[in-house]
Amino acid sequence: MTPIADILAARMPMRDGFACDIPPDWMQGRTAYGGLSAALALQAALDLEADLPPLRSAQIAFIGPLAGQVTVKATKLRRGRNAAFLQADVVSEAGLGLRATFVFMAALPSTLAHDTAPRAALPAPGPDAEVLVGPETSFIGNFEFVDCKEGLGPAEWRRWARLRARARLDPFVELLAIGDGLPPAALKLFADKRVPLSSLNWQINFLMPVPVTDSGWWLLAAHADVARDGYSSQRMQIWNATGEPIADAMQGVAIFG
Repeated sequence: MTPIADILAARMPMRDGFACDIPPDWMQGRTAYGGLSAALALQAALDLEADLPPLRSAQIAFIGPLAGQVTVKATKLRRGRNAAFLQADVVSEAGLGLRATFVFMAALPSTLAHDTAPRAALPAPGPDAEVLVGPETSFIGNFEFVDCKEGLGPAEWRRWARLRARARLDPFVELLAIGDGLPPAALKLFADKRVPLSSLNWQINFLMPVPVTDSGWWLLAAHADVARDGYSSQRMQIWNATGEPIADAMQGVAIFG
């Protein structure tokens, strides 16, 4: 198991970014786990611009496979008084693998205080919870999970999740690394059949300027709205341990079967 902080500590600085190695225990098939690649892209953006306001949104395109040594470079698209737009690319020997656009925005004076987002209906895992840990030969071994199986639809996942090693990480880097930790929701429709799937994109909006939780636990949910013609669209949510909504997201998934 390789902590993300260790990957970042070993990164080799270069103009507008860095180079680093993707360890085998962060691979998902022939490519790096998407959450790790997105987290690396965000770190490059954070390194590029000082004193950024809180991250509010990320648009991520999973373009191609990433493996071995990768280069991560960030570009400032625009920075105004309140918002900053930065782009980051992750490239490996196979070419461009990920492109992300990040939007950072400071809080603005406002008369609005509207919040009807649903709170998590499930309590965070206690010290005696049955924690699942995947094999350390793939990316899943870097996480701990507690399954939530009751009341789920046929194409829906819900799990408490946390990184096994999360120290020394920016909280948004941690969230990007963990936010894509569920299998695609459409996978449940195949019952026991295994088919290849690949995330195409990920749009995630953050609802808090400083995301915090207890004991590292975040509740992840994914629900497939549509799955046909080899394509699925799913909605995703993240809550913290006290049930506060942290992020809303959508993702497109290619299904090869």
